[in-house]
Amino acid sequence: MTSRTISIIDYGAGNIASVVNMIRHVGGEAEVIDSPDQLTSATKLLLPGVGAFDHGMQCLGNGGWPEKLQGAVMERKVPILGICLGMQLMCLSSEEGTQPGLGWIDARVRRFKFDGNERSLKVPHMGWSSVQVEHDDLLVPCDVTERRFYFVHSYYVECADRKDVLLSCTYGKEFVAGFHHENIWGVQFHPEKSHRFGMELFRRFLEV
Repeated sequence: MTSRTISIIDYGAGNIASVVNMIRHVGGEAEVIDSPDQLTSATKLLLPGVGAFDHGMQCLGNGGWPEKLQGAVMERKVPILGICLGMQLMCLSSEEGTQPGLGWIDARVRRFKFDGNERSLKVPHMGWSSVQVEHDDLLVPCDVTERRFYFVHSYYVECADRKDVLLSCTYGKEFVAGFHHENIWGVQFHPEKSHRFGMELFRRFLEV
């Protein structure tokens, strides 16, 4: 396994094909793994995800992923990137369900609730939105003036520690569009659907 190989976790709740295509397009190697035993040789991990929180956690649990992921991510410190639901599953819990999350980040997932002037905003938040970089980072350095990504989500992450917040976005209210803690990154948007902005993010993850 080379350092430019990203192992994509196929646990039954992710959009795999478009992620594989984007990684290969930017010059990386994409390996789809469907067994927790394959984690032992991984040098970089990607946790995709679409759908409901409890379903995602049940898929991980039914496949025997949580314990082996804990070893890879929290003990061996393998770099990992969570996308959309994958980011949310890294948190402690979600208002969308009752299952506990993986608990790697001190954060909880909340549902968009609007009143007052924001009441007309539709949920889910869907489409292109600009993000703000909160601090310089290997994945998203501060020297780029514009970053726009494609979002589709009804729930958002709320970090307990502001230092973990990497990217912010505003949709009625400011929310966490990306976090980073040690070897763990998560983004709420879909970089695989975000054209040149997503390509740049994947290129930088290959260099982590």
